[in-house]
Amino acid sequence: MASITARMTAVLVLWLVACLTGTWAVDRGNFKTCDQSSFCKRQRALKPGESPYRALLETMELTNTRLTLQLINDNNKVRLLLELYRLQGNITRVKINELKPLKPRYEVPDVLVREPPTEPLSLLSQDENGVVLSLGAEAQRVIVSARPFRLDIVEGRDVLMSLNSRGLLAFEHLRMRKDTQTEQDGETEGDPANQAETNKDEDEKEDGMWEETFKSHTDSKPNGPSAISLDFSLPGVEHVYGIPEHADTLRLKTTDNGDPYRLYNLDVFQYELYNPMALYGAVPVMLAHSAQRTTGIFWLNAAETWVDISSNTAGKTVFGKMLDYVQGSSETPQTDVRWISESGIIDVFLMLGPTAKDVFAQYASLTGTQSFPPLTAVGYHQCRWNYNDQEDVKAVDAGFDEHDIPYDFIWLDIEHTDGKRYFTWDPHKFASPKEMLQGIMDKKRKMVAIVDPHIKVDNNYKIHNEIRSRGYYIKNKDGGDYEGWCWPGSAGYPDFTREDMRAWWASMFAYDQYEGTMENLYTWNDMNEPSVFNGPEVTMHKDAMHGAWEHRDLHNIYGFYVQMATAEGLVQRSGGVERPFVLTRAFFAGSQRYGAVWTGDNAAEWDHLKISIPMCLSLGLVGISFCGADVGGFFKSPSAELLVRWYQTGAYQPFFRAHAHLDTPRREPWLFGPENTALIREAVRQRYTLLPYWYQQFYHAHRTGEPIMRPLWVEYPQDPATFALDDEFLIGRDLLVHPVTEEGSRGVTAYLPGKDEVWFDVHTFQKHNGAQNLYIPVTMSSIPVFQRGGSIIPRKLRVRRSSSCMEHDPYTLFVALNPQRTAEGELYEDDGHTFNYEKKEFLHRRLSFVNNALSSVNLAPDATFTTQSWIERIVLLGARKPSRVSMKTADGPENQLEFDYDSSTSVLTLRKPGMNAGADWTVNFE
Repeated sequence: MASITARMTAVLVLWLVACLTGTWAVDRGNFKTCDQSSFCKRQRALKPGESPYRALLETMELTNTRLTLQLINDNNKVRLLLELYRLQGNITRVKINELKPLKPRYEVPDVLVREPPTEPLSLLSQDENGVVLSLGAEAQRVIVSARPFRLDIVEGRDVLMSLNSRGLLAFEHLRMRKDTQTEQDGETEGDPANQAETNKDEDEKEDGMWEETFKSHTDSKPNGPSAISLDFSLPGVEHVYGIPEHADTLRLKTTDNGDPYRLYNLDVFQYELYNPMALYGAVPVMLAHSAQRTTGIFWLNAAETWVDISSNTAGKTVFGKMLDYVQGSSETPQTDVRWISESGIIDVFLMLGPTAKDVFAQYASLTGTQSFPPLTAVGYHQCRWNYNDQEDVKAVDAGFDEHDIPYDFIWLDIEHTDGKRYFTWDPHKFASPKEMLQGIMDKKRKMVAIVDPHIKVDNNYKIHNEIRSRGYYIKNKDGGDYEGWCWPGSAGYPDFTREDMRAWWASMFAYDQYEGTMENLYTWNDMNEPSVFNGPEVTMHKDAMHGAWEHRDLHNIYGFYVQMATAEGLVQRSGGVERPFVLTRAFFAGSQRYGAVWTGDNAAEWDHLKISIPMCLSLGLVGISFCGADVGGFFKSPSAELLVRWYQTGAYQPFFRAHAHLDTPRREPWLFGPENTALIREAVRQRYTLLPYWYQQFYHAHRTGEPIMRPLWVEYPQDPATFALDDEFLIGRDLLVHPVTEEGSRGVTAYLPGKDEVWFDVHTFQKHNGAQNLYIPVTMSSIPVFQRGGSIIPRKLRVRRSSSCMEHDPYTLFVALNPQRTAEGELYEDDGHTFNYEKKEFLHRRLSFVNNALSSVNLAPDATFTTQSWIERIVLLGARKPSRVSMKTADGPENQLEFDYDSSTSVLTLRKPGMNAGADWTVNFE
């Protein structure tokens, strides 16, 4: 035992040395390629056009809402069961499983918010070659071809999507291992539907089918090969997006000449950019977009998954494309996608759009929307690993006041605990946590403390003893508690897939259980991939057991469950009143329901600043809007210029947190000289003035599933110039941001979309026409941001020490005019922290400027909320000078208003109109 302990200690020391020394690069050898992952290698070796699967049309059964049909593999006579459903909202669901599996195969629970409601299917035609079904809307049909099996979704004359058109459906059936089969097993082999069938002498000796070794770790694979695969063809599509998390461009690349994109939650130390390696989270959702349509594929599988992408236009030069155009190429652009998962079943949702916003709504109907955070969580967060003690926290807090920089949350990393025992405090450095929290609360600020899911194996630690005595730890293949090494040393891993375990975990956040906590303490779940320092690929062995299921079946959902249980704990501790805030590193489809994510352990490099934009855009497209990157970079030390530019970028991303490694020099915003402090202060203040707009965007994301930070093509779907842009983005539909991400930059070129649009620089109020590339000279103070003409954005210009201090402050309305359309905007307000908005306690108003009148009307007449805020200023951009301006409220006389007009910028300013933000009013311009 002593030698094992010594070896484990050496492993941890080596890990820490790697973390703390200058070798700041991922060790690729720690992580598998497709060729090193036996099931990926096997599946990828299959050749297109040789499908052994045939649909047995005589087995078809059609009810009002469900088609079932058997498929047979003519090579081994194994039968599969196909189920097809038409779901509400223009979604088609396809499930494929073994007809008679040896044992149940894993089907992902808890991700779908409900069993999706179905709509009627009807049979249009049938012959020996296949069947045609009506999907109802827009003359949509499903064509099932029998030999080989193929499924096409058609609308009118257009094929929207095809399944198995390349013949790459593969389903490795569960079987008995030949050398363990008994005579009794052999007696059933004559049944053509028997799933233990292994005729044609399937080669059990092939590497990795029953056992696989990677580096020093052996995966026992007691159930043998169980991989699944299916290909999808997307005619007319050249651009696909999604399947985060990868440190790559927004538009996904073809993978023909390299590895597929990998979805397998991993703790990747110092990840590389622009490659398809797996990272901390996995959302198996892909969007396909063309000028004609947007569709989506949701592959509901939580096992290790690889995604191959190929295109018939990939690799063509501009000249080649021009030649096609001149010669009249008949080749329609097409993207082909292939999903390969290690286990489970095929359960895929085809979201048929037709618009991007339809796809967002379709996906939200399946997995839910972004949780609505407390308003304070949308402010600025200050973190490092680690603030040393209570005095350090107090000094940093005071530094923000001294330098007049607002913030809402200060964070504590793992060193705040008693020896890496979560739910505890270091008795020397954080001896009086309530006193510390009260001091922060007195300034209307909050704190986040880390609670990781690896639990120190220590008989004197209450949390460990409780989990062990209740049998809540994940088990190893031999039935004992699984142990690995993480920050505390030897650690157990709670089985968060168990509902009773999650309920117990949630109960630990109660104020009488988690001693020293108060209502202004929130939670951060890190290392929840799960990270196991001495495990294969720095994670858990796949043959570890969650009850009846192997870890391989559900690996990618573990972090989802950790965040779910934690969020529930924060809700419960308040008696169900207060909204939680939980940040997670690992995530899956549906994680948006439980809080925020960040892009993990990035580096203080310019390319890492740039990649934060497409990484967060990709997450937003698949429902996770509350995304950000560590401002300044987690590893290494940023130059003053990089740090300033990162603050300027982060201020316009949904989750805004600075964070740094414990081995880096301190980098609070005032440590880089007065000039840089002023630049950072201004960036943070810009965030705070826009909090009403940000909060409104979170409310919309919560209601609709639409991303907050979104690619330009979402709003300009027919403009090909927007399809691959990922160095600029929209916040909602009305703010366009092009951060400065190049070192020493003296100018940036921003694409302003929309031939009928006008865009106003929010700093200078200069007006620019859309559908152009605009060169913008920049200095260190520049953050190129534009407001769309035809929009109205509320701001609060009195910036205070935290968002809570600004609660009752007045609004300034920025009205950007476009002569060709009505200017519209909204104003949303609630109490900012409870679930009372669900009880219709909020105000939601429509602001519009039409026919020379600006008005505010109630969008939610059945809701009630009293606000103390008022309208203290109205600024019209692109305005003409009026002769007279008057205001009328619902219950008052008409008042004439004073105004200023700047003819050089065409800006009209009304000062102190004074109406309550929740009132009906109209301002007329004559």
